Amino acid sequence: MGFKTGIVGLPNVGKSTLFNALTKTAAAQAANFPFCTIEPNVGDVAVPDPRLYQLAEIAGSKQIIPARMTFVDIAGLVKGASKGEGLGNQFLANIRECDAIAHVLRCFEDGDVTHVEGRVDPVADAETIETELMLADMESIEKRLQNIVRKVRGGDKEAVQQERLLKLALETLEGGKPARVVEVSEDDQKAWEMLQLLTSKPILYVCNVAEDEAAEGNEHSAAVAKMAAEQGAAAVVISAKIEEEISQLDGEEAEMFLGELGLEEAGLDRLIRAGYTLLDLQTYFTVGPKEARAWTIPTGCYAPQAAGVIHGDFERGFIRAETIAFDDFVANGGETGAKDAGKMRAEGKGYVVKDGDVMHFLFNA
Repeated sequence: MGFKTGIVGLPNVGKSTLFNALTKTAAAQAANFPFCTIEPNVGDVAVPDPRLYQLAEIAGSKQIIPARMTFVDIAGLVKGASKGEGLGNQFLANIRECDAIAHVLRCFEDGDVTHVEGRVDPVADAETIETELMLADMESIEKRLQNIVRKVRGGDKEAVQQERLLKLALETLEGGKPARVVEVSEDDQKAWEMLQLLTSKPILYVCNVAEDEAAEGNEHSAAVAKMAAEQGAAAVVISAKIEEEISQLDGEEAEMFLGELGLEEAGLDRLIRAGYTLLDLQTYFTVGPKEARAWTIPTGCYAPQAAGVIHGDFERGFIRAETIAFDDFVANGGETGAKDAGKMRAEGKGYVVKDGDVMHFLFNA
C-alpha cells in the first residue's frame, strides 16, 4: 500500500523536471512552454528507508523490496481552469484521483524560463491554483445537490448524510476556505472521503529553488513556508535541477555531489518523508532469508489490517502477529536472537502496529 501524489502547478514551474528526477526517467517532456505535459505521466518510485537494508543484511535476505510511492505529473494549470480554460477539465479529473497534492511553486529567478503570469510570486501562484480548485469544487457540489434532491425527499439515509456534508463543504468554500479545513466526525469520515473534493486533499508545497539556494532556500520559499504554516500544510525546499542531476549519478557520486552543495540528503527523501507525515503513514517490515520487504500502512492501523496489505486472506483469517521492534531486531542480531532475548511478542487483533515493527503473520487460509 503506497499512495498517489499528483504533481501540480502553473506551467513552467519545474513540475516535469521534478517528475523526471523522482522517477529517474525522461518520460515527462520538460520544455519551456505551457502544456508540454498533456497526458498525466505516472511513475512509481522506491521509498528510501535505510532500515530495510539494515534488516536485509542481518537476515541475509536475497531480495530487497522497498515500499513504493506513485507520482503523477499533471498538465499545467492556468487561471480559468475551473471553466475549462487550457487543459482545465483534464487537470481537474486527474487530480481528483490522487490522494495528495504536491504543489510545485516557482521560487527561482530565471529570465530564460518564461513565467505564465510574467512574474515570480509563489504565494500568488498558490492562490491561483487554490482558487481554481475551490471554484471547481463549488460547481461540482451544486450539481450533486441537485442530483440527490429526490433521494433526500425520500428519506434515503446516505443521501441525507451526503447532502449535509456537501452543504457544509459549500458553506466553507463560499467563505473563502478550502474543504480540507472542515472538521468531520469519525462517523462521517468515510462518506466525506467518497465526495472526493479537490480542496479536501492534503497539500505539500514544493518550493523549486535555484541550485545555489537548495540548502537554505530564499525569500520566496520563506514566504511559502509562512503560508503553509498558516494553513496547517507542509512545505519542502527542492532544486528540481539538482534532483535531476542526482538521478543520473550512482550512490557514491550522488553523496559527493550532495556534500559539495551542503545538502545532507536528496530532495526525494525529504519529499517522501513530508508526504508520509502529510498522509499520516508509516512502515512495517517482513524479513526472512528470501526477502526483506517494506509495507506502507496508515498510522494507527491494527494488526489484521496491516496483514491485509500483503493479502486479503491474511486479514480475513488473522490469528496473531509475531512482532519484533526494529531496534530489538537489530540489537539482538535478528529474529532468533530477539526471540531468545524475549523480544518477540505475540500480538492479537487489537494491536496497533508501530512504525518499524518487524512482523510475521499467522492466519487460517
